[in-house]
This record gives sequence, structure tokens and C-alpha cells, in this order.
Amino acid sequence: MVKDQEYLKKTASFCIDLAKKLGATDSSAAVMHSLSETVNFRNRKLDESDRSDSLAVSLTIYIGKKKSSISSSNLNEENIKTLIERCIETTKITPEDEFNSLPDKELLVDKIIDLNLYDDDHIENDEKIEYLKEVEEAALQKKEIINTETGFSESKSNFILANSDGFLNGYKSSSFSASCVAVAKDSNGKMERDYEFTSTCHLHDMLRPKQIGTIAAKKTLQKLNPKKIESEKISIIFDRRISKGILSVLASAISASSIARGTSFLKDKINEEIFSTSINIFDKPNIVKGLGSRYFDSEGVKTEELKLVDQGVLKHYLVDTYNGKKLNLKSNGRSGGTSNLFFERGSISYKELLKLNQRALYITETIGHGSNLVTGDYSVGATGFMIENGIFKYPVSEITIAGNFNDIFKNITLADDLEFKYSTNAPTILIEGMVVAGK
Repeated sequence: MVKDQEYLKKTASFCIDLAKKLGATDSSAAVMHSLSETVNFRNRKLDESDRSDSLAVSLTIYIGKKKSSISSSNLNEENIKTLIERCIETTKITPEDEFNSLPDKELLVDKIIDLNLYDDDHIENDEKIEYLKEVEEAALQKKEIINTETGFSESKSNFILANSDGFLNGYKSSSFSASCVAVAKDSNGKMERDYEFTSTCHLHDMLRPKQIGTIAAKKTLQKLNPKKIESEKISIIFDRRISKGILSVLASAISASSIARGTSFLKDKINEEIFSTSINIFDKPNIVKGLGSRYFDSEGVKTEELKLVDQGVLKHYLVDTYNGKKLNLKSNGRSGGTSNLFFERGSISYKELLKLNQRALYITETIGHGSNLVTGDYSVGATGFMIENGIFKYPVSEITIAGNFNDIFKNITLADDLEFKYSTNAPTILIEGMVVAGK
């Protein structure tokens, strides 16, 4: 079991009180305990079984506008005293930074509504193994599947955040996840791989093992015998598994740190239309059982729903305390990034989206990290399928897709098939007129 909150609160309060006695003008402390168990299978045989137990404290000390941080996994009282003493001495010789400070007291969370982020259920290793055996059996029903890799992870954590302005709060969370990677070989000896997974806060919300194995095998078999295509300008459709990547780029580009450094192509774009008028984007931290849900950000600032993009217009940056002061903006509870980030679902069905163009490329996997946040340029390797008149014709591999996010954002059409499977979620997305480099 994870440590109870009283133990964590006592440790955090001890850190704050001692730091003040030793000369800190302000301080914050986070005390965290996490447990995780992982079982991995490969080709019906146990490959690895691992358990980890992590207990740690992280301390930040301010002396005026000077700041330094220190952390340790040894929570012995004498060690914590030594830790704080060292941090105090380090802070004294650290250069001043006018933007260093704790968050404003009035922004700190004062009321928490239960979001059901913790499940006390536990699944024993023997049960994990049986689950994975069933996953692999389902995947290996198809004779073309020659290799499988599966895994099951369970983790539980509890933490307390405290600061010298009187903030003292925290919460438990849990996660359960399972995955299957399948490898298939065609008659010519060429191989392809694909996967399926499930990840939830609660054990009983997971996909059934047979579903995971069956879907992984199906996706893998569909990729056999891929063709190469000529270079051209063509409409691209991003599968839901990767369409969320567009939102991840947006989140990085509108983080206060990128804006303050001037390293984002979206600098000075607040209240400007950066998407088409049909696009709305939300960051919602209070979704019950949400994989990205949280009660407050990493500084203790309350998090509320933000409509980041309203009818195509950028309305907010993701602001933390330090970079917010640089930009003369108040924190909006996004220290540590987004929570549950998503496109509002579109108004067209998945099948209708596939038929919007006579020919289109349906992308299921991208390779590499080809996003330049300074210029907005985008270029990645990709695999997928050629679509003609809404029908999947054949798999495609060894291509590169490219564009610029200033243009990509303006040419997005969203399907209505949004589902919340990750902390960042997007429906199937069509982008008109991207460049594809082929053979």
C-alpha cells in the first residue's frame, strides 16, 4: 500500500518549518510515494517481472529572489536536515532572478471535488500472467502472426505538496495498463508489426484481454505487403492514435516557457485566428477518471477548464508562475503542462470524412520527431494506407509527409469520433494538401 497522507504531510511540514528556521524566506516541498508492478510476456513465455517502490522528497528554497532545489529518496529525519542545510547554502550563492517566487496565494486551490482517480483494487502477478496469456492466445489465432510481446502494469501513487504560504494538499492516483505488439510475416518473408493497448485509472475499465490481442493482430495483418508511392501533394488523414500529436505540438508551442523565450511560431498570436472557425480546443482537468485529470498543478494552483481555441481563435497560453511573471500574466494552473487536452468533436462522420477526397493517404504511424516549434515546419516518416473513394486499397510504407503548422492548422477537418483513450485526445483528422515524398 502507498503511504497515507498523514505521513506525507508530516514530512512535508517538517521540511517547510525547518527551511524557515534556517533562513529561507519561502519554500515548497513535495513528498511522493509510488508503487508499480510490471509483467512482460514474449511468445507465450514470461520475459520479465518487476516491482518498484519509490519514496522521495523534493524541496525548493527561496532566499529573496534567489532559488535552488534539491531532492532525495532518503526520508530519514537527519538526512532531510542535511538536505535542507545544503539547499540553503546553495541558494545563498545562486544569482538572483527577479521572476522567482511562489505562486500568488489567492490562486492556490482551496476546495477539491473527488474525480475518482484512485482504485484500491489490486491484481496479483498470477492474474496478470493469465491476462497476458489470453491476450497472446487471441493474437496468435492468425497463422501469419509469428511473434508477440505483451505487458501489464499496475501503479499507485500518493503525494503531498506544501509551501510556506500555508498550502498543504495532495491526492492519490492509480493506473492499470496492458499492451500487445504483434509481428506478422507474409509469404515472401517480409514482416510488419502493430499494437493495441488499454490504459485506465480503474482496473475494471480496462479492455478485455481477447480484445487487445485480436485488435493488435488485425492491425498488423492489414499492414502486410505495403507498396511505395510516388511523391505528390495529397490530402492526409490521421488516425486517432496519432492525430493527438497535432495537439501535443500546439501545447508545446503555447507553453509560457516557449513564448517567454521567443522560440514559438505562435508567439504574439493571442486573439488571432490560427485554426479554421470550426475548431474548438479544450483543456479540462476535472474529467472523472480522466487520465490527465488533476486537482491542482505542480505548484498548487487551482486548475479550471480552459477553452484554448475558440472558433479558431487562440485565447490562452499555458501559464505557470515563473514564466507568467515574465509575460506579465497570472498562472492559469498549467505548471507541468496540460491536463485532459482535446479537440471538440467534428460534425462529420468517420465514413464521410474518408469520402471527402477521391484519393487520400490514411496515416497510422509516424516515425521521428520532425516538428520545429520555432518555424512551425513539420516533416516525419510515415506508414499507412491509400484510400480511394472512401475505400482502403493497400498499405503504404517508406514515405515522408511534410507541411507547416501555420497551414496545417488552417486546413483541418475533424470527424465526430472523438474518444478519451489518452490524456491528449483527438478524433480522426483530415488535412488538405500536404506534401508526400515517396519513391
